[in-house]
Amino acid sequence: MAVPVEGLPSRVRIHEVGPRDGLQNEKAVLPVEVKAEFIERLAAAGLTTIEATSFVHPRWVPQLADAEELMPRLTALADAGVRLPVLVPNERGLDRALALGATEIAVFGSATESFAKANLNRTVDESLAMFAPVVARAKEAGLRVRGYLSMCFGDPWEGPVPVSRVAEVCHRLLGLGCDELSLGDTIGVATPGHVTALLDALVLGGTPVERVAVHFHDTYGQALANTLAALQRGVTTVDASAGGLGGCPYAKSATGNLATEDLVWMLTGLGIDTGVDLGRLTATSVWMAERLGRPSPSRTVRALSPHQEQES
Repeated sequence: MAVPVEGLPSRVRIHEVGPRDGLQNEKAVLPVEVKAEFIERLAAAGLTTIEATSFVHPRWVPQLADAEELMPRLTALADAGVRLPVLVPNERGLDRALALGATEIAVFGSATESFAKANLNRTVDESLAMFAPVVARAKEAGLRVRGYLSMCFGDPWEGPVPVSRVAEVCHRLLGLGCDELSLGDTIGVATPGHVTALLDALVLGGTPVERVAVHFHDTYGQALANTLAALQRGVTTVDASAGGLGGCPYAKSATGNLATEDLVWMLTGLGIDTGVDLGRLTATSVWMAERLGRPSPSRTVRALSPHQEQES
């Protein structure tokens, strides 16, 4: 039964990241046919924005080395209006994406120097300088550009990240021409008050909340609470990963993504429209879990399909 709460948006767009952010963190390398079917099943469940793949060099992300094979298999979905953004790290990645007809891209930055050096082998300033021509060329070509910002709440090397620092880098990403910002709680340490403080700082600094998305990890079980705090501040785009893909809860240092099913269950209970069929989405995640050889970590998937844990 839906019981609405005053002050929340009437509709939320879910930015599904399972095929990219989810699968790139899985040990298994799935056949391209399985990846294409996964994306088709997600679209059939009602998801309209599905991050398809990454154009990072295959040496760094071997799980997504088949981007050139995958994208042509998704032409019918794109023609039907499904948004299929792809991650690009640099101009070479943009060239590959453009050659395959991508209409939306994302760049992936960091709010902290430590993670920028660990992930991009660059300082924050150097990474933004690398993104500048990528964003400019993408915008010239008519593409929509999303800017991911990782370590917005905490960093494993630097600890808590000051709100002012995150706001500064966010404003610089927008200044490059990004249409949307996705605030990443990469290690899952955010709590609702911290989320509220960051969003308030961004809005105070002139960033429209309509251009902000949130991307929470559930390391400490706070992802849904943090999402609700963001909704209360007007955010209407939430990243999630079908079945909680991306960080196995049975592995050390797991920092799994917020499961799309868990998000849909909460939003439905709040009377918020997502356009997603929870039954079809759950079935898709059970199907994918079978191909990965392990049960889904999503609590909602387990509740609605208790047999999947026993069979896997």
